[in-house]
Order: sequence, then C-alpha cells, then structure tokens
Amino acid sequence: MMGWGEPPAPQRKVAPGGGLAALKLLLSVLLVGLALRLLVDPSAYLLSSSTPTNAAPVQGEAAILAGGSLPSNGSCDLFHGEWVPDSSGPAYTNDSCRFIETPQNCMTNGRPDSGYLYWRWKPYGCDVPRFEGKKFLDAMRGKHWALIGDSILRNHVQSLLCLLAKVEEPTQVYHDRTFKSRRWHFTSHNITVSLIWAPFLVKAEIFEDDDGVSTSELQLHLDILDSNWTRQWNNFDYVVISTGQWFPKTAVYWENGAVTGCHYCQNKSVAELTFEYAFRKSLRKAFQFIASSPHKPVVFYRTWSPSHFENGEWSSGGTCKRTVPFKPGEAGDRESDKKMWRIEREEFAKAVANDMPNNAGRLKLLDTFELSLLRPDGHSGPYRTYHPFKKAMTGKVQNDCLHWCLPGPIDVWNDIIMKMLAMN
Repeated sequence: MMGWGEPPAPQRKVAPGGGLAALKLLLSVLLVGLALRLLVDPSAYLLSSSTPTNAAPVQGEAAILAGGSLPSNGSCDLFHGEWVPDSSGPAYTNDSCRFIETPQNCMTNGRPDSGYLYWRWKPYGCDVPRFEGKKFLDAMRGKHWALIGDSILRNHVQSLLCLLAKVEEPTQVYHDRTFKSRRWHFTSHNITVSLIWAPFLVKAEIFEDDDGVSTSELQLHLDILDSNWTRQWNNFDYVVISTGQWFPKTAVYWENGAVTGCHYCQNKSVAELTFEYAFRKSLRKAFQFIASSPHKPVVFYRTWSPSHFENGEWSSGGTCKRTVPFKPGEAGDRESDKKMWRIEREEFAKAVANDMPNNAGRLKLLDTFELSLLRPDGHSGPYRTYHPFKKAMTGKVQNDCLHWCLPGPIDVWNDIIMKMLAMN
C-alpha cells in the first residue's frame, strides 16, 4: 500500500498504437476466459457475487469458525449467512398454537416488541424455504422422530409441534413424572414424536430445580450412556440429538466406577478437570454407540446454541435487551462458545469417519451455531413468566437469555431440517 506523503509512482509512457493493440488483445483473452468459465460452471459468477464483500478467506480453523465456504457446485452452505428483514412474519402465533409452554410464550407473557418475528435466515448463495407441514407429514407416514437432549430440545420440539399442528393436531400419549420426557402421536399419519430428557447424553445424577438452584453437586458417569435414550434407540427412524449447556456446572466425574476428577471441586484432593474434557468424553461415547448400533436411524446432531446474557449470567443478574439481530461480525469474540462448537464438529467428523462403510449420509450435522449466535433478540429474557414487571418492586425478575421465544428464531431449525431431507 502507498504510504501517506509518498510521491505517486512514476507513470510509464505507452507508445501510441502498439499499446492500444496490446490492450485489445488482453481484453479479448479475459473475455474468452470468462465465457469459458461460465460455460463450464454457470454458478461460479452467481456464487461469487452473492458472497459478502467483507468475507474473509475460509481456510483451516477459519473454516470452522466461519461456518464453511461456499461450494462451487451450485449448492450452498445452509449454515453460513445472515438474517434479513421479512415482512411476512411467523408461520404461527401464540394464539394459534397450544403447544407453546409458558417460559417460551413471550407474547402472552407481555413482551412489548414484535420486531424479532420479522426476520428470516438467508444463507449466502441460496434460500431456505419455509417448513411445509403437510409435505412433511405425508413423507413421514409411519415414522418415529425422537428429539434427545436438554431443555433446548424441548424448546425445539414445541416449534416442530406448532408447525405440524397447522395440518394435524397430535395427541400426547405419554409423559414422565416431571413432564421432561413426552411423546405425541399424529393419528391420521401414524407419526410419533418423542422428546427424551438426557441433558448430558451420559448417566447423570442431578439435584437441581427448574430455576437452576442445586442442593448438591452433579454426578456424571462419563463412560455410561443415559438409558433414557439408549433403551429406546431401536424404535427411532429419525433422531435430533444435542447436548452441551449443562456441562459448565459444578460436577463430579466418574469413570470405571470411580471418581476421576471434577469441575469446580469442593474436595481439593480430587483432580480438577475442565468441563470441555467431560463434554468431549460424553460426545465420543454417544457417537460410538450410534456408529456401532446395528439399528441405523437418520441422525441429526444439532450444534451448540449460544446464550446471550449481558452484564451478568443466569444467576448474577444477566439480561438480554436487544431487539434486532447481530450483523455478521458483531457478536464479539465468544471464544468459550466457539471452543464447545469446535469440540462438537471434531467429534462428529470422527464419528462419520468411523461409520463410513455404513453411514451413506445418515449422520447429518445440523449446524445451527452461527444462525443462533446472530439472534440476541430472540430469547425470552424477563418474559419467561407472565407480566414479570407487575410483581412487587422487591421481587427478583429472572432473565432467560438461553431459551427461545416461540414463534421465533428457533423455527428456522425445522425449516433447515426439511431442506436437508429434501436434498437427500
């Protein structure tokens, strides 16, 4: 780059006639080259022009953090893009769907703004069509879908039920004592949707209430899978599975029947281990089971869903007051989130490689990290309860900057699942 105060480089004089002929020849070569490129790959120009001008080259680790580069085969990366305004609004409302649970029913709970409902996810180079409930139900006759994981999966299944209930309302046919695991049946299409509570995927002893107050340390058995999901595995045709958000909590880790370490140890004689260590071990155990099982459902592994607490966390007064999405690059460093995301992608890649002879595309990465990271405006915030600010002035207002309002950004997860199914 030319420095400030430096004189411009001397211009080279071009002889009349010969220089003009050379310039014409150069332009002819360039035009022929461009024409040949478009004949070979007509999408090349369109794809390059749809990439944002400020996009950095995607290589190595940068490819992971950017969500991948645009392929040159006319398709696109469904998970790399931005949120754009959409005047059409949500596919359903808090009045039209009875499956929205109170903590996610932001409009009923008094959220005053509605701008967060008027955005759609736009991958660079293509579009994600809206979820079509009738087409989905017709294609999935006789199938069993299971969503396995934590409360984010419960959030997800509410969205799926709201979208499908526009065509046929399901009947709840099972729930456990705490209503954390449930099952619904669509009679006309003979489709079953199960929600299975398994927040770590591995066996866990949990002593915590719904507000996050714990009476004892978590006990995690990193080499034993949670039987809540494994004992039902042979019943499933399609699975959405995810974990992660519970791992940063204080916990004691067990392997081979003995305590091997802990996170935030109270007992200083026990080795301090990172929660990333436990997260990786749990994922690896789950993927080993999925790959080795003779039963082969289609499995979507859904990646990390970042929280958006500001000025604190869940237990220290954190809030989420933003009313518009982040633009690409505005979310900040988020190194802790990216670390968990990186672990997921690494372990998933190993699972696909290990299952390669049997996989045939049945293990799918539902990489919702980037599109979720860009939506700080889509959480329940204080509106996880009914009109929270009408409480007495001394009452504490708890903010939820992890789970998503319904309708809201999480609905696009189902749009993408349907797009991925259609592509296969």
